[in-house]
Amino acid sequence: MTGIATRSGLGALFGSAAFLRLWAIGSCVNTMRWFEVLAAALFTLDVTGSGFAVAIVSAARTMPMLLLGAFSGVVTEALNRKHVLFAGQVLTCLASAAVALLGLAGIARPWHIVLTATVAGIVWSTENATRRRMVGECVEPPLVSRALALDTMSNSVTRLVGPLAAGALYQRCGLGGCFTVSACVYAVSAWLGSGLSYRQETRRLVLGHVPRDLMEGLRHVRRDVVIGGVLAVTVAMNLMGFPYSALLAPIGRQVFHVSATLVGVLAAAEAFGAALGGAWLTTKEPRISGRVLMVGGSMLYMACVVAMPMMPSFWLAFGLLALGGFGSAAFSNMQTSLIVLHAPMPIRSRLMGLLTVCIGMGPLGILLMGTIADFAGPRMAIDIVASAGFAAVTAIGVVWRRRERRA
Repeated sequence: MTGIATRSGLGALFGSAAFLRLWAIGSCVNTMRWFEVLAAALFTLDVTGSGFAVAIVSAARTMPMLLLGAFSGVVTEALNRKHVLFAGQVLTCLASAAVALLGLAGIARPWHIVLTATVAGIVWSTENATRRRMVGECVEPPLVSRALALDTMSNSVTRLVGPLAAGALYQRCGLGGCFTVSACVYAVSAWLGSGLSYRQETRRLVLGHVPRDLMEGLRHVRRDVVIGGVLAVTVAMNLMGFPYSALLAPIGRQVFHVSATLVGVLAAAEAFGAALGGAWLTTKEPRISGRVLMVGGSMLYMACVVAMPMMPSFWLAFGLLALGGFGSAAFSNMQTSLIVLHAPMPIRSRLMGLLTVCIGMGPLGILLMGTIADFAGPRMAIDIVASAGFAAVTAIGVVWRRRERRA
């Protein structure tokens, strides 16, 4: 990787051309990811009126991460990561353009959204093993945490901007207008990727070696206390914490009785808090351990998600999710930083691929919440699943601490 930053602080990050391009690409694609998620959820709810159908559409975007995440980690150790990143942006641009045309013609259906979300999910499954890894490697080791914290903070901002823009634009322009915007933004990110200066030693991809390479990564996880703890907390958060977002459209419409624009505001609440938390992590080095920051942040987030649907007013729910965002910022930053800092270089992409698989547990949680929502309502579905998640993260934190003390 060229353009490695060698100075200290944020000036070093902004002085790296490679970091700036990767940061901008992440800002573009993550904004459109959350933008499309809410636009697709609103469209599906309007067409079907079913919380389960909304959950299916949302799950289609994340399911490929579960199925292909580990494979993508192996592939990107052999193929040039820049080429994988660029091809992904082109593919998502074409998929979004197709939905835009269908929406503008008035013939779009939820199954079209499912297909497009699946394509976007396949590209998303390469994110950790390509762009996120490249962000951590384009700066010197002392700057890795800050680089990833800044990237995480911008991701939180995109989760704030994306739903807000989607709610407002969907209300005025419908599905076609929303996906026209996303296709254009993906085109910009493809252009940024094409000009990225990046060097990587590649090798011939041998599919027969994939199982062996995956097993090597799994053996390392079993030996490494930190990486094992990170993956366990990631499973709990994505299986039982983050899936609540798939039910925000019915929560906003049916529980708080607000417009599509305010549904977007509610969807952006946690991201607002995460952006503030990410800004703090970017400017200051935390004095507590990565384990405490990750587990404690996850517990705070889960507690806020559990309480959110029971709030008597929309704005109290908004404030609670914003508070939970501070916890999710701590979780997200430590999730990547701890792996980049602890994983050996030869198998780093494989471990990032396994992290993607853990993130890919989200669709199972979304489907679980959607099923419960059809029987007991969206409020009860969120409370049941997130309460189980809080208990799981607490237990993982206790085990992680004991294993660290033994080590």
